[in-house]
Amino acid sequence: MAKWGQGDPRWIVEKREDGTNVNNWHWTEWDATSWSKGKLCEFLVGIVVENEAGRCQISELKQVEGEASCSSRKGKLIFFYEWNIKLGWKGVMKDSGAKHKGLIEIPNLSEENEVDDTEVNVSKKKGDGDILKDLMKTAGTAKVREALGDYLKALKTEFTIGMILPTKAIATQELTIKRKLSENTLQIQAPLGVRIPTVALHMTELFDTAAGRLYSIFTVKELTNEKIVMKWRCRNWPEEHYATVVLNFVPTPGQTELQLDCKGVPVCKEENMKFCWQKQHFEEIKGLLQLTTLKG
Repeated sequence: MAKWGQGDPRWIVEKREDGTNVNNWHWTEWDATSWSKGKLCEFLVGIVVENEAGRCQISELKQVEGEASCSSRKGKLIFFYEWNIKLGWKGVMKDSGAKHKGLIEIPNLSEENEVDDTEVNVSKKKGDGDILKDLMKTAGTAKVREALGDYLKALKTEFTIGMILPTKAIATQELTIKRKLSENTLQIQAPLGVRIPTVALHMTELFDTAAGRLYSIFTVKELTNEKIVMKWRCRNWPEEHYATVVLNFVPTPGQTELQLDCKGVPVCKEENMKFCWQKQHFEEIKGLLQLTTLKG
Protein backbone atom coordinates (compact mmCIF):
# COMPACT_ATOMS: atom_id res chain seq x y z
CA MET A 1 0.00 0.00 0.00
CA ALA A 2 1.32 3.40 -0.95
CA LYS A 3 2.08 5.80 1.88
CA TRP A 4 -0.02 8.92 2.34
CA GLY A 5 0.91 11.47 -0.30
CA GLN A 6 2.84 8.98 -2.44
CA GLY A 7 -0.01 7.53 -4.49
CA ASP A 8 -0.96 8.23 -8.08
CA PRO A 9 -1.80 11.99 -8.13
CA ARG A 10 -4.88 11.25 -10.22
CA TRP A 11 -6.41 9.57 -7.17
CA ILE A 12 -5.47 12.20 -4.59
CA VAL A 13 -8.28 14.42 -3.31
CA GLU A 14 -6.94 17.67 -1.89
CA LYS A 15 -8.74 19.82 0.64
CA ARG A 16 -8.64 23.35 -0.67
CA GLU A 17 -9.90 26.57 0.88
CA ASP A 18 -10.98 27.81 -2.55
CA GLY A 19 -13.22 24.78 -3.09
CA THR A 20 -11.56 23.85 -6.42
CA ASN A 21 -12.58 20.40 -7.66
CA VAL A 22 -9.01 19.09 -7.98
CA ASN A 23 -8.53 16.49 -10.73
CA ASN A 24 -12.32 16.56 -11.27
CA TRP A 25 -12.66 14.00 -8.48
CA HIS A 26 -15.74 15.23 -6.64
CA TRP A 27 -19.33 14.70 -7.73
CA THR A 28 -20.77 17.84 -9.28
CA GLU A 29 -24.19 18.31 -10.84
CA TRP A 30 -25.60 21.06 -13.07
CA ASP A 31 -29.32 21.58 -13.61
CA ALA A 32 -29.95 21.77 -17.36
CA THR A 33 -33.73 22.13 -17.19
CA SER A 34 -34.10 25.83 -17.91
CA TRP A 35 -31.33 25.78 -20.53
CA SER A 36 -32.93 22.75 -22.20
CA LYS A 37 -36.34 24.38 -22.50
CA GLY A 38 -34.78 27.26 -24.39
CA LYS A 39 -32.80 24.90 -26.60
CA LEU A 40 -35.81 22.69 -27.40
CA CYS A 41 -37.75 25.78 -28.44
CA GLU A 42 -34.79 26.94 -30.53
CA PHE A 43 -34.34 23.66 -32.39
CA LEU A 44 -37.99 22.65 -32.85
CA VAL A 45 -39.98 25.82 -33.47
CA GLY A 46 -39.69 26.94 -37.07
CA ILE A 47 -39.11 23.51 -38.65
CA VAL A 48 -40.55 23.53 -42.19
CA VAL A 49 -41.43 20.61 -44.48
CA GLU A 50 -42.82 20.97 -47.96
CA ASN A 51 -43.82 18.93 -51.03
CA GLU A 52 -45.84 19.47 -54.18
CA ALA A 53 -49.11 19.30 -52.24
CA GLY A 54 -48.48 21.66 -49.34
CA ARG A 55 -46.24 23.29 -46.79
CA CYS A 56 -46.17 22.75 -43.03
CA GLN A 57 -44.33 24.50 -40.21
CA ILE A 58 -43.99 23.93 -36.48
CA SER A 59 -45.35 27.20 -35.13
CA GLU A 60 -45.13 26.96 -31.35
CA LEU A 61 -43.92 25.02 -28.36
CA LYS A 62 -47.18 24.41 -26.49
CA GLN A 63 -45.85 22.36 -23.62
CA VAL A 64 -42.51 21.10 -22.34
CA GLU A 65 -42.58 19.15 -19.09
CA GLY A 66 -39.70 17.34 -17.49
CA GLU A 67 -36.12 17.94 -16.44
CA ALA A 68 -32.51 17.52 -17.47
CA SER A 69 -29.20 17.50 -15.65
CA CYS A 70 -25.55 16.60 -16.06
CA SER A 71 -23.34 15.12 -13.38
CA SER A 72 -19.58 14.75 -13.26
CA ARG A 73 -17.55 12.24 -11.26
CA LYS A 74 -13.87 11.41 -11.73
CA GLY A 75 -13.84 13.31 -15.01
CA LYS A 76 -16.79 11.39 -16.47
CA LEU A 77 -20.09 13.00 -17.47
CA ILE A 78 -23.46 11.41 -16.74
CA PHE A 79 -26.59 12.79 -18.42
CA PHE A 80 -30.20 12.56 -17.34
CA TYR A 81 -33.13 13.94 -19.28
CA GLU A 82 -36.81 13.14 -19.49
CA TRP A 83 -39.22 15.29 -21.50
CA ASN A 84 -42.87 15.35 -22.52
CA ILE A 85 -43.22 17.81 -25.38
CA LYS A 86 -46.21 19.17 -27.31
CA LEU A 87 -45.82 21.28 -30.44
CA GLY A 88 -48.30 23.13 -32.61
CA TRP A 89 -48.04 22.97 -36.38
CA LYS A 90 -49.74 24.82 -39.24
CA GLY A 91 -50.07 23.86 -42.88
CA VAL A 92 -51.44 25.21 -46.13
CA MET A 93 -52.57 23.37 -49.27
CA LYS A 94 -50.87 24.70 -52.39
CA ASP A 95 -53.77 24.08 -54.77
CA SER A 96 -56.63 25.51 -52.69
CA GLY A 97 -54.84 27.67 -50.15
CA ALA A 98 -56.78 25.88 -47.36
CA LYS A 99 -55.12 26.14 -43.95
CA HIS A 100 -54.98 23.43 -41.30
CA LYS A 101 -53.59 23.03 -37.78
CA GLY A 102 -52.47 20.13 -35.67
CA LEU A 103 -50.33 18.83 -32.82
CA ILE A 104 -47.07 16.93 -32.48
CA GLU A 105 -46.61 15.01 -29.22
CA ILE A 106 -43.33 13.56 -27.99
CA PRO A 107 -44.38 11.68 -24.82
CA ASN A 108 -40.99 10.36 -23.74
CA LEU A 109 -37.68 11.85 -24.81
CA SER A 110 -35.19 10.28 -22.41
CA GLU A 111 -31.76 8.69 -22.19
CA GLU A 112 -33.47 5.29 -22.13
CA ASN A 113 -34.27 5.48 -25.86
CA GLU A 114 -32.30 6.28 -28.99
CA VAL A 115 -33.40 9.45 -30.76
CA ASP A 116 -34.35 7.50 -33.89
CA ASP A 117 -36.69 5.36 -31.77
CA THR A 118 -38.30 8.28 -29.95
CA GLU A 119 -42.09 8.24 -30.29
CA VAL A 120 -43.46 11.16 -32.30
CA ASN A 121 -47.25 11.37 -32.68
CA VAL A 122 -48.85 13.68 -35.25
CA SER A 123 -52.51 14.69 -35.17
CA LYS A 124 -54.71 17.20 -37.01
CA LYS A 125 -57.95 18.97 -36.23
CA LYS A 126 -61.08 17.55 -37.88
CA GLY A 127 -61.72 18.21 -41.54
CA ASP A 128 -59.83 17.79 -44.78
CA GLY A 129 -56.11 18.13 -45.15
CA ASP A 130 -54.97 14.61 -44.32
CA ILE A 131 -52.29 15.01 -46.96
CA LEU A 132 -50.67 17.64 -44.73
CA LYS A 133 -50.89 15.32 -41.75
CA ASP A 134 -49.15 12.62 -43.79
CA LEU A 135 -46.43 15.12 -44.70
CA MET A 136 -45.83 15.87 -41.03
CA LYS A 137 -45.89 12.16 -40.17
CA THR A 138 -43.11 11.40 -42.65
CA ALA A 139 -40.83 14.34 -43.43
CA GLY A 140 -41.93 16.28 -40.35
CA THR A 141 -41.20 13.41 -37.95
CA ALA A 142 -37.76 12.93 -39.48
CA LYS A 143 -36.91 16.60 -39.01
CA VAL A 144 -38.22 16.58 -35.44
CA ARG A 145 -35.99 13.63 -34.55
CA GLU A 146 -33.07 15.38 -36.20
CA ALA A 147 -33.74 18.48 -34.09
CA LEU A 148 -33.94 16.36 -30.93
CA GLY A 149 -30.56 14.91 -31.87
CA ASP A 150 -29.16 18.43 -32.22
CA TYR A 151 -30.48 19.27 -28.74
CA LEU A 152 -28.77 16.22 -27.24
CA LYS A 153 -25.48 17.09 -28.97
CA ALA A 154 -25.68 20.61 -27.53
CA LEU A 155 -26.50 19.20 -24.08
CA LYS A 156 -23.41 16.99 -24.18
CA THR A 157 -21.05 19.63 -25.58
CA GLU A 158 -22.20 23.24 -25.25
CA PHE A 159 -23.87 22.86 -21.84
CA THR A 160 -20.94 21.01 -20.26
CA ILE A 161 -18.29 23.59 -21.15
CA GLY A 162 -16.35 24.25 -17.96
CA MET A 163 -17.75 21.25 -16.09
CA ILE A 164 -14.57 19.24 -16.49
CA LEU A 165 -12.03 21.64 -15.05
CA PRO A 166 -8.80 22.37 -16.97
CA THR A 167 -5.55 21.15 -15.41
CA LYS A 168 -3.05 23.01 -17.58
CA ALA A 169 -1.29 26.31 -17.00
CA ILE A 170 -3.00 29.69 -16.60
CA ALA A 171 -1.60 30.88 -19.91
CA THR A 172 -3.52 28.24 -21.83
CA GLN A 173 -6.77 29.15 -20.09
CA GLU A 174 -6.29 32.87 -20.63
CA LEU A 175 -5.57 32.35 -24.32
CA THR A 176 -8.75 30.30 -24.64
CA ILE A 177 -10.85 32.99 -22.97
CA LYS A 178 -9.30 35.75 -25.07
CA ARG A 179 -9.88 33.71 -28.23
CA LYS A 180 -13.59 33.25 -27.45
CA LEU A 181 -14.03 36.90 -26.58
CA SER A 182 -12.11 38.08 -29.62
CA GLU A 183 -14.35 35.97 -31.87
CA ASN A 184 -17.23 38.08 -30.62
CA THR A 185 -15.52 41.47 -30.60
CA LEU A 186 -14.27 40.93 -34.14
CA GLN A 187 -17.91 41.20 -35.16
CA ILE A 188 -18.20 44.84 -34.09
CA GLN A 189 -17.98 46.03 -37.69
CA ALA A 190 -20.67 43.63 -38.93
CA PRO A 191 -23.85 45.30 -40.21
CA LEU A 192 -27.31 44.60 -38.89
CA GLY A 193 -29.22 42.23 -41.16
CA VAL A 194 -32.63 40.61 -41.09
CA ARG A 195 -35.46 41.80 -38.84
CA ILE A 196 -36.94 39.21 -36.50
CA PRO A 197 -38.86 39.33 -33.16
CA THR A 198 -36.37 40.14 -30.41
CA VAL A 199 -36.13 40.86 -26.69
CA ALA A 200 -33.70 42.72 -24.43
CA LEU A 201 -31.62 41.15 -21.64
CA HIS A 202 -29.83 42.49 -18.58
CA MET A 203 -27.20 40.58 -16.58
CA THR A 204 -24.87 41.56 -13.74
CA GLU A 205 -21.87 39.73 -12.34
CA LEU A 206 -19.33 40.55 -9.64
CA PHE A 207 -15.62 39.87 -10.18
CA ASP A 208 -12.92 39.96 -7.51
CA THR A 209 -10.59 42.22 -9.45
CA ALA A 210 -10.08 45.83 -10.48
CA ALA A 211 -12.06 47.29 -13.37
CA GLY A 212 -8.94 47.81 -15.46
CA ARG A 213 -7.87 44.17 -15.11
CA LEU A 214 -11.32 42.88 -16.04
CA TYR A 215 -11.53 45.31 -18.95
CA SER A 216 -8.18 44.08 -20.28
CA ILE A 217 -9.50 40.53 -20.58
CA PHE A 218 -12.21 41.70 -22.97
CA THR A 219 -10.07 43.96 -25.15
CA VAL A 220 -6.48 45.03 -25.73
CA LYS A 221 -7.49 48.69 -25.55
CA GLU A 222 -6.91 50.75 -22.40
CA LEU A 223 -9.79 51.42 -20.02
CA THR A 224 -11.21 54.81 -20.98
CA ASN A 225 -14.94 55.28 -20.45
CA GLU A 226 -15.49 52.02 -18.51
CA LYS A 227 -17.74 50.72 -21.30
CA ILE A 228 -17.48 48.38 -24.30
CA VAL A 229 -20.08 48.32 -27.08
CA MET A 230 -20.12 45.48 -29.59
CA LYS A 231 -22.25 43.73 -32.16
CA TRP A 232 -22.60 40.10 -31.06
CA ARG A 233 -24.32 36.93 -32.25
CA CYS A 234 -24.54 33.23 -31.52
CA ARG A 235 -23.61 30.97 -34.40
CA ASN A 236 -27.09 29.43 -34.54
CA TRP A 237 -28.89 32.78 -34.90
CA PRO A 238 -30.37 33.75 -38.27
CA GLU A 239 -27.70 34.78 -40.75
CA GLU A 240 -26.60 38.43 -40.52
CA HIS A 241 -28.60 39.09 -37.34
CA TYR A 242 -26.59 40.74 -34.57
CA ALA A 243 -27.54 41.93 -31.11
CA THR A 244 -26.02 45.04 -29.52
CA VAL A 245 -24.12 44.26 -26.31
CA VAL A 246 -23.02 46.99 -23.90
CA LEU A 247 -20.60 46.05 -21.11
CA ASN A 248 -20.27 48.53 -18.24
CA PHE A 249 -17.44 48.08 -15.72
CA VAL A 250 -18.52 49.55 -12.38
CA PRO A 251 -15.82 49.68 -9.67
CA THR A 252 -16.90 48.63 -6.17
CA PRO A 253 -14.78 48.15 -3.01
CA GLY A 254 -12.43 45.27 -3.81
CA GLN A 255 -14.50 44.15 -6.80
CA THR A 256 -15.89 45.16 -10.18
CA GLU A 257 -19.53 44.83 -11.15
CA LEU A 258 -19.93 43.92 -14.81
CA GLN A 259 -23.29 45.07 -16.17
CA LEU A 260 -24.34 43.49 -19.48
CA ASP A 261 -27.20 45.00 -21.47
CA CYS A 262 -28.19 43.40 -24.73
CA LYS A 263 -30.80 44.44 -27.26
CA GLY A 264 -31.89 42.36 -30.25
CA VAL A 265 -31.81 38.81 -28.83
CA PRO A 266 -34.04 36.54 -30.97
CA VAL A 267 -37.17 35.30 -29.20
CA CYS A 268 -36.72 31.78 -27.73
CA LYS A 269 -32.93 32.24 -27.53
CA GLU A 270 -32.73 34.23 -24.29
CA GLU A 271 -31.74 31.27 -22.08
CA ASN A 272 -29.18 30.16 -24.64
CA MET A 273 -27.51 33.57 -24.60
CA LYS A 274 -27.56 33.83 -20.79
CA PHE A 275 -25.96 30.40 -20.55
CA CYS A 276 -23.32 31.30 -23.10
CA TRP A 277 -22.20 34.41 -21.24
CA GLN A 278 -22.48 32.82 -17.79
CA LYS A 279 -20.68 29.56 -18.51
CA GLN A 280 -18.35 30.40 -21.38
CA HIS A 281 -17.32 33.88 -20.31
CA PHE A 282 -18.12 34.86 -16.71
CA GLU A 283 -17.23 31.57 -15.03
CA GLU A 284 -14.11 31.02 -17.12
CA ILE A 285 -12.90 34.53 -16.36
CA LYS A 286 -13.51 33.94 -12.63
CA GLY A 287 -11.51 30.73 -12.87
CA LEU A 288 -8.68 32.57 -14.56
CA LEU A 289 -8.68 35.32 -11.93
CA GLN A 290 -8.74 32.73 -9.15
CA LEU A 291 -5.78 30.84 -10.61
CA THR A 292 -3.90 34.10 -11.10
CA THR A 293 -4.44 34.95 -7.43
CA LEU A 294 -3.28 31.52 -6.29
CA LYS A 295 -0.16 31.68 -8.47
CA GLY A 296 0.53 35.25 -7.34
